[in-house]
Amino acid sequence: MATTTTSISATTTFSSSIGGEDYALLARKVPMNVRMGKPVRSRPMMGNVNEGKGLFAPIVVVTRNIVGKKRFNQLRGKAIALHSQVITEFCKSIGADQKQRQGLIRLAKKNGERLGFLA
Repeated sequence: MATTTTSISATTTFSSSIGGEDYALLARKVPMNVRMGKPVRSRPMMGNVNEGKGLFAPIVVVTRNIVGKKRFNQLRGKAIALHSQVITEFCKSIGADQKQRQGLIRLAKKNGERLGFLA
């Protein structure tokens, strides 16, 4: 098979040695000045993505509506702080290091989301 070289512009060269395909013809059909737009970013989600999910979510939502958002968030913050302290004390008692403690706190948060406590 013979190899043919076709030059489209000063900087673009196509080489053809595959079964008679004409790359020069293909290259003429491809636009050389294609403009790309800005990449599209997804907008950050505001609000709670856990709304209505999990076993305890309905109880949490009803309690928040009765108590009020501000007071509810204060109570939830205190509960989360107390739970983190319990995890810290547990880690101290078994001799777990800082990294393991952080892993347990992340696991507690993930489980709280899954169960609906953070709805």
